[in-house]
Amino acid sequence: MTRLIVAAGGGGDAVAAAMLDAALYGDGDHAVILTYAWDRLLIDPIPGPRSADDFTGLEVITPAVRKVPAEARPIAPAGSTLPRLAAELPHTIALIDPRHGAEGVTRQVEELLTHLQPTTIDLLDVGGDVLARGGEPTLRSPLADSLTLAACGQVNAPIRLLVAGPGLDGELSHEDLRGLLGPVVHTFTAKDVEPIGSVLEWHPSEATGMLAATARGVRGTCEVRDAGLPIPLTDESPTVHEVDLDEALSRNELARAIMATTTLDEAEALSREVCGFSEIDYERNKALWLKEQQPARLDADSVLPQLAQFEAEARSRGVTHTTFRHLTEVLHLDGSQRDDLRRLLLNSHPEQYAAPLWSITADGPQGPSRTP
Repeated sequence: MTRLIVAAGGGGDAVAAAMLDAALYGDGDHAVILTYAWDRLLIDPIPGPRSADDFTGLEVITPAVRKVPAEARPIAPAGSTLPRLAAELPHTIALIDPRHGAEGVTRQVEELLTHLQPTTIDLLDVGGDVLARGGEPTLRSPLADSLTLAACGQVNAPIRLLVAGPGLDGELSHEDLRGLLGPVVHTFTAKDVEPIGSVLEWHPSEATGMLAATARGVRGTCEVRDAGLPIPLTDESPTVHEVDLDEALSRNELARAIMATTTLDEAEALSREVCGFSEIDYERNKALWLKEQQPARLDADSVLPQLAQFEAEARSRGVTHTTFRHLTEVLHLDGSQRDDLRRLLLNSHPEQYAAPLWSITADGPQGPSRTP
């Protein structure tokens, strides 16, 4: 038996797909996960998604689809989490290559369906921004989700659209999504997180990290992203809902607009037209800004006092948790320093680790004197 899960937005959606596969279908046979190599600037300094030409060591599945094995490597200076995911997960990781727009992604999905003859096909989005119309002021990254939705909407196959962790990506709130979500298919538990526990220790995805934390029972308000967006962590956060794919497509203006695109540039231009912006433009601008910045020093003497100040301010905003990705931004560190920061903080204050989040406690770090 073969299953296909399309990770709508790439990044952490692929990790969530692995968790979903184990939770819904068991751990005997493992799904093929079709996903983007789009890790944002924390991992990949080059704006936008990576294509097959940005890797060495990919394997042919079909004429248009490549497998990412553990031995694959992104060609410098590009970066990607996919080879490490392939090494640590039992699933087959297949690459969505968006160079040829929605028509190209459609062809990739169709070829995989013909090749695999899967028993189930799921399109998974963590957060629910796949249901955005396109003009919402909180929308930040609609292009990847819209491309996969546009592609899956053109495939003659029974594809089930699933939204996990409604509101966790901060682009549409759970209240915005409430009337759009169908029945609950599953509610993740701590047991469901076990198969991806080791991945969460290093993967930078904030939305999937919060999904896993809430499955483990974490509740409160988590501050994320460079802008410090507050995300409620509630009993609704670890749920998975089914959504009618045709209704989602009729609602998503960008997905409908890009259905006939044959290049990523064309899809990006339509994103500027429909949504008023392109997330790849944002990445381009941020990449230029980051090149001009000098990363801060990473040691307990400099980091812990800054962290204490941040935590005091965050508590005054009602924040209870944050991500190591957000802390990296707040402390003006380079993305490559994230793992070192995480190790320093877990060594200094392990009691504040609400895996994989950082808990902002009432008596947070006061400086290096508290380091054991």
